[in-house]
Amino acid sequence: MKKIIAVFDGLYFSEATLVHAIYLAKQMNAHLEGLFLDDKLYNSYDIYEVVQQKGTWTNDILSLQVEDDQTREESVRTFEQACKKEAINFSIHRNSNPALQELIHESIYADLLIIDQKECFKYRREEKPTTFIRNLLTDVECPVFLVTSNTPLIEKIVLLYDGEPSAVYAIKMFSYLGPIDTTMETEVVSVKNAPEFLHYENTRLMSEFMERHFPAAQFKVLPGEPEQTILEHLAEQKPNTLVIMGAYRRSNVSRWFRASMADVVMDKLNLPLFVAHK
Repeated sequence: MKKIIAVFDGLYFSEATLVHAIYLAKQMNAHLEGLFLDDKLYNSYDIYEVVQQKGTWTNDILSLQVEDDQTREESVRTFEQACKKEAINFSIHRNSNPALQELIHESIYADLLIIDQKECFKYRREEKPTTFIRNLLTDVECPVFLVTSNTPLIEKIVLLYDGEPSAVYAIKMFSYLGPIDTTMETEVVSVKNAPEFLHYENTRLMSEFMERHFPAAQFKVLPGEPEQTILEHLAEQKPNTLVIMGAYRRSNVSRWFRASMADVVMDKLNLPLFVAHK
C-alpha cells in the first residue's frame, strides 16, 4: 500500500489539500497521513508586536496561544472526520519541530506529498511561490503534488518535456504512482527556439514510452522562447489541468526547464503541479 502525506498548517487549514488528498488516496488505494506541522516557533500573531502594543508580556499572549491551540485542534478534527466519512485508511502525525526540516525528513518514507502552493508556515503571509515551498521542492525526497485553493479535480494532464532524463523521470513517477486515469486527455509539450527543428527529442523512444504509459497522449511542439511560450500555452488551459515537470534541484539544471520553472508557473498561473526529481 502506497503512502501519501497531506501537509497541513493547522492555523490556516487548506481545504484544497484535504479534497485532493482524499480523492488521490481513494484512487491509489493508499494510506493517507495527515501531517500537521505545529512548529512551536510559529504562531498566528507576532509576539514582539503584541508586547510593543501592550508594553509588557500580558495575558493577551496567553489567550492568543490558547486560540492557536484550539484552531490547530479543530483542523485535526476536520481531517479526521473527512477521512472517516470517506472510509480512508489514515493516520495523523503532529510535530512541533521546525516545519521544513521535519517535512523533508518525512518525505524520505512517502510515495507522494500533497501540499497547497500558498503554504508558508509563518505569521507574515507570502505570495506564491513562498520561500517554504521553494525550499521544499529543492530538497524533498518524493514527488510533490502542489494544489491551489480553487483547483477542481483533474481532467487534463500536460507533461512538460525537454528531452532531458529529469523530465522523463517525472513522467515515470506520475505513471508509476497511478494517481489519475492516464487515459484522460493528455498533452506532451516541448518548446523549440528554432522553427526549423519543430520535433521533440528522442522521438521514437519517447513515442514508445508514452504509448505504454499514456496511450491518449498527444504531442505538441511549440516554437519560441521556452519560459514565455510555456506560460502562454498553460494560461490557455482550464483550471482543472495538471502540469507535470521535473528538474527542480538547483544543482540539476536542464536546458530550459530551469530550477525556476515551477516558481514561474506558480507565480503567474493558478494550476496544480506535479514535481518530481531524482
